[in-house]
Amino acid sequence: MQTGAGNSAEPREVAAAAIVDAGRLLLAQRVSPPHLAGLWELPGGKIEAGETPADGLARELREELGVETVVGARIGSDVPLAGAMVLRAYVVELKSGTPEALEHAAVRWVDAEQLAGADLVPNDEVWLPELTALLESFE
Repeated sequence: MQTGAGNSAEPREVAAAAIVDAGRLLLAQRVSPPHLAGLWELPGGKIEAGETPADGLARELREELGVETVVGARIGSDVPLAGAMVLRAYVVELKSGTPEALEHAAVRWVDAEQLAGADLVPNDEVWLPELTALLESFE
């Protein structure tokens, strides 16, 4: 089922990836816009018209990180964004490749304790409880 990308009644979706490997979560450091530069986020991006959220998020991760992934279940609640958009997070499995900062300043893996101290973009802070529980489920 498609969401938002091709239906004007639905908000356009921006998808974020909670990529977990060996009990650690991948964060990417923003380079823009200026007020968010230097902050950390879950990688991802806008779902294009005609794409499912899973296909669009996998494409974004290929473009941003150079990796192949399997997009799983949603995590956390919707985060409304300006411009009739909504941010949604998905649990993502790394299938192949090593994440590289192709469109970010840097990438890093964090455990639950490091996540708590990470300087996250405000939109992603909403998911801290769910992300922490996800990481702790691997311990």
